Order: sequence, then C-alpha cells, then structure tokens
Amino acid sequence: YDRTDLVDRTIYTVQENLVVGGLLVVVVLLLLLGNLRGGLLVALTIPLSMLGAFIGMGAAKLSGNLMSLGAVDFGILVDGPVVMVENIVRRVGKDRNEGRPVTDATVLSAAREVARPVAFSVAILILVYLPLLALTGIEGRMFRPMALTVVFALVAALVLTFTATPVLAALTLNDAKEKETRLLRAAHRAYAPLLDRALASPRATGLVALLAFVASLGVVPLLGAVFVPRLDEGSIALQIIRPPSVSLEESIAQATAVEKAIVRAFPDEVSTVISRTGRAEIATDPMGVDFSDVYVMLHPQAQWTEAHDQASLVEAMEGRLTAAVPGVNFAFSQPIELRVNELIEGVRSDVALFIYGEDLDALRRYGDHLVTVLSDVDGARDVKVEKLAGLPTLSIHVDRGAIARLGMDARDVLDAVEALGGRSTGEVLVGQRRFALQVRLPESVRASAESVGQVRVGRAGGPQVPLAQVAQIRLEEGPVQIGRQSGQRRLTVELNVRGRDVASFVADAEAAIAAGADPPEGMVLDWGGAFENLQAASGRLAVLVPLVLLVIFVLLQANFRSTRLTLLVYANVPLAVTGGLVALFVRGLPLSISAAVGFIALFGIAVMNGVVLVTCVRDLHTSGTSALTAARSGARLRLRPVLMTAVTDALGFLPMAVSASAGAEVQRPLATVVIGGLITSTALTLLVLPTLYAYFMTSTHATEAPDGT
Repeated sequence: YDRTDLVDRTIYTVQENLVVGGLLVVVVLLLLLGNLRGGLLVALTIPLSMLGAFIGMGAAKLSGNLMSLGAVDFGILVDGPVVMVENIVRRVGKDRNEGRPVTDATVLSAAREVARPVAFSVAILILVYLPLLALTGIEGRMFRPMALTVVFALVAALVLTFTATPVLAALTLNDAKEKETRLLRAAHRAYAPLLDRALASPRATGLVALLAFVASLGVVPLLGAVFVPRLDEGSIALQIIRPPSVSLEESIAQATAVEKAIVRAFPDEVSTVISRTGRAEIATDPMGVDFSDVYVMLHPQAQWTEAHDQASLVEAMEGRLTAAVPGVNFAFSQPIELRVNELIEGVRSDVALFIYGEDLDALRRYGDHLVTVLSDVDGARDVKVEKLAGLPTLSIHVDRGAIARLGMDARDVLDAVEALGGRSTGEVLVGQRRFALQVRLPESVRASAESVGQVRVGRAGGPQVPLAQVAQIRLEEGPVQIGRQSGQRRLTVELNVRGRDVASFVADAEAAIAAGADPPEGMVLDWGGAFENLQAASGRLAVLVPLVLLVIFVLLQANFRSTRLTLLVYANVPLAVTGGLVALFVRGLPLSISAAVGFIALFGIAVMNGVVLVTCVRDLHTSGTSALTAARSGARLRLRPVLMTAVTDALGFLPMAVSASAGAEVQRPLATVVIGGLITSTALTLLVLPTLYAYFMTSTHATEAPDGT
C-alpha cells in the first residue's frame, strides 16, 4: 500500500486551490479598485506574506500539507492592504481633482486615517486563531498547523501593511486618479436606495436581522454533527471476520475467494486486491487467523461503471461478497482511517459501544442482543461484537477420589498435563549462552481428547494408568480474549455509520437501547470511537469559542473605548453565524470540527469589516455631522473597501468550497461556513450597522458620545 499517491493528490488539491484562489483575489482587486498599480500593489502582499509564513513554518518545523497550507485564504492576507491602498487612492485622487498638490505627506496622512482600524482589525483576525492552538488530540494535530500558518502569514501581512505598502504607494500612486469601475458604480446604484430605506425604518431593519439570526438557529438540529469529514483515500480496507475456531487453511481459502470475487465483479473499479491474515502477537495490533485485512486498490473514478462514488461501491461490493462467500462477516473502511481508529480507541470502526461488567457469559449475551438492536437503527452498517467465547479448549479436571484409591496425588497427574504444552526441566549451556530445556509430548499424542486420555500417569515405581482414569477430559469452548480497561472487564460492540451523521445516529441508538435493551444490573455502557472524539472536541470548543468572543470584545473595547460602539460592531457576529449555518444546511454538510474552525475564522473577518465601517462613521460624527448623515455618508464612503475585503475573502475560499479532488472533504465545511457567513454579514453590515448607529447615537437616544465620553 503506497500512501505517496494519496499525498501527491492532496498536495495537488492544495496547489490548485491556492493558485485559483490567488488569481480570483487579484482579479477582484483590479475590478473593484479601478487602479491597476494599486491592485498590483495590494496583490504583492500575497507572495511576500507567504514568504513570511514559510519562514515561520520552517522555525516551527511545520510541513506543507493539506491542513497547514490548505486553509490559507489569500483574501484574508490582503484585507489590511486593501483598506489602506483604497484610502490612499481615494485621497490622492480627491486632492488631484481639487487642484491640491500630492506629496508624500498626502500618502502618509491617508495611511494614518485608516491605520488604527486596520491594526485592530488584523490583530483581531490574528488573535481569533490563537485559541485553536489549545486544541488537543486528533483535532489539535489537524488544526494547530493551520492556525500557526495563518497567524504567521497575517503577522507578515500586518508588518507589510505598515511598512512596504505606504512606501510603495508613495512611489507609485502619487498620480493616481480616483475613478469608479462599472462594477462599483452598479454597487453604489443598488446600495443607495436600500441604505436610505433601512435608515428610514431602523426598528424594522433591526427586527429583520434578529429574526434572520433566530431562524438560522432553527436549522442547527437538522444539520447533525460528525467529528471530522471523511477523507476519500482512493482505496478500501475490507475486514473479513470469521468464527474464532476457524483454521488457518480455511481462512486462507476464504480470503482467496474474496479476492477473486472482488476482481471478477468490479474489473473497472478495482486495480489490485491484497489480503493479510492474522498478525504476530508482538505487533502493535495483534489479531488471530479469524481476521483478515483486505486492501482494495481502486482505479480513478472516471473509469468506474458499477458505482458513481465510494459509498455506493462499498454497498455493491458488500452485496456481491455476501452472496459469493457465505458464513463470514465483512466490515468496510479505508486503510489510514482504519489505523487511526484503531490507534485512538483500539477499535476499527466509526463508532464503538463499550460494555463494562464482570460476568463474561452475561456480557456475551447482552452484546449479542445489542448487535440485534443496533442493526435496526438507520445508518448502522458492519455491526459486530467482540468475540469473547468460541476458542476450543481442552479442559482436564483431576478426579480426587480416583487418585486417592491409587495412592497418587494431583502433582503426578499435573506433571503429565504440563508436558502437553511443554515442561521446563533444566538449562543447556552453549558457550556463554543459556537455553531452557523443555520436554513436550509428541503431536500425535496431543491430536485429540481421546489420545490425551491414553497418556500414562503415575509415580516412578508405582502403578501407571491412563490419564482418562484419574481425570475428566472434555473439549469445551473457552474465552478467546478478555478485554479490560480501568480494572474492569470490557466487551466492545463496533459499527460503521453510512448515509448520516454520527451524532444523530448515536442519539437514535441510545433511544433504541433505552426502549428495550437497558443493560442488566452491574453493567455500564460507554460510547467510544469517533463519537467520543466529537464529544471531547466539542467540550474544548465550548470553552474556546466563548474565549474567542471575549478576546474580540476586549479588543473592540480597547479600540472604540465605547461599550455602545463595541456592542454595535459585535452585532456582526450573529449576522455572520446566520449565513454560516444556512450555507451548511443548503449544501447538506453536518457540523464538524472543521466547520467550527470556520466559524472562529469567520468571527474575526466579520468583525474586521464592522470596525472599518463604524470607525469611518464615528469619525464623521465626531467632526460635527449628525448621526444620521454620518451613518449615510460613512456607509457610502466605505462601500468599496468593505466589498473588496468581503469579496476577496470569500473568493479566496471559493476553490476549497467547490473542489472535489482528494482532501477537499476536510476543507469544504470550513470554506462553506466562511463564504456563507460573509454573504450575510456583509449585506447586513452595510445596512444594519449604519442604521443602528444612526438610531442609537442620535441625541434622543444616546447617553454616551461616539468617542466614549
């Protein structure tokens, strides 16, 4: 199994998304800014910021992979330069139109106008990623590299915004002309009447925004939840599960039959089938000959004829194998996914139900009952219970009365029994090495219970009788294995979930168990596998998300020094959540750790746009303009930078949201959340925030001046 093929395909996905996203960002900059040199100046931030990110990745020893580079959005990197260059172009063009000379001081003054909101906005964007470094477990291994890479790139972009960008602007934009592109003129024509209508009805505008947020919360129960999206590895790991008493010869014959059945039934889908039966006891994942791992390597999906995706191929393969090789059970997974599940919880499936108790027979009976109950839950596949019994065991019980009549003791009998498996009788010295010397009865004697019963036992010089006369010899079923955890015996029921999310499946499974399969007294149930990881990660995010929101609030308060303005900008957070939830619902994507990380990034981006807009409106208001006029003028003045930052951010994530190549499954929820949230937060930012500012900052309502006094 060569994993470099999967690595190459995922790296290609990263490269494709970065290149396409970068090109889209540059095109939008040129279309909205209307100045070729200004657009190229902003676009120059992208490669320079990424060089800074690569330096940081090298220092932190991070590799370039699906997560470290796959979630970098070039649109976010240019947010600061966009606002600064747009304001410089506007000021230079205005001074030229009014006949005033344009000097370096003009550029410096224009840069200073937006320096504070840009600094605080990008700082907020950086700080919202830092709590992700507190993630642990699998989610930490996945998203910490992403958070570090984005932070490195944003820090580099922030440094460039306040150093290289103003200098290069002074050198290249001193003769810039402010002009509106067709796209921007169309945006102004559409925006002006909508803004006037919103300003005329502030209560209705606020109520619509509130109702939209409340309505979006109604889709949360419909989304479901998973730990992380399943990565399509391009191959299948098939497990063959047999009774514990099966022989090696039978296991090999069945594995060969499975290989032939797969190759014959799916020639256009399957390129290679390799099976492996049993595993050494000293390996990291030992298993007996009753288990076989079958690796099914697949052709590219473009060649498939029997199925259109891997899920439907698994369903078809399961049906063919059940008919071709009866009497065995099958479980389907993927090679890397199978090993990750096994390393995390010691199980090979998506979900595990652990049963703790002391009575092995009671555990076995209850486990078999749970298999029946869980198999009826929608989405349950490959349901199996850990085998406790079924291993043939030769049981020998000494007949105390018989040995007493013959003048023997139990040791005489047990010496012979011990020789069945091998009895140590001393050591052999070969040079400086010592070897244990063992005595063992020949295989012909150990072949059956009858031949074992004919072994002669007795004392030296005393009577020698067959073992069957002084002991009861029976062939019984003994325990195959006994699992323990935290000092308790444990039985595991495993299953895979297909066609639905893990969280809703577990909820239905718990309801089914409560309805007719409550554990007997003395037994305890505990869910494991991907569901346990989801619960643990959700618990950590329940702490991290409020922490992110608190950090945003503190920075906003430090920037505005006004609780009223801070809460006003803070309104962008629920407006962003609205679009993120709706986007997930429309695309049929469940909530996941990847989506949660997308929401955290979205909070920072949405607040950044609010800071840019409200800062401009506040500055106009403090200069003596009425709150209503300041809201109207400031919103129109900041339409271009707000649109540019929002559109570039969204388009930077667009390739990740629509990509169907290897690795896109992990990026898709994150990108979908950000794009959906930006659509609603941008639309409502341009309408709701100016309206609420004008409403709350008028003399009849405001008790706090816009400067915080």
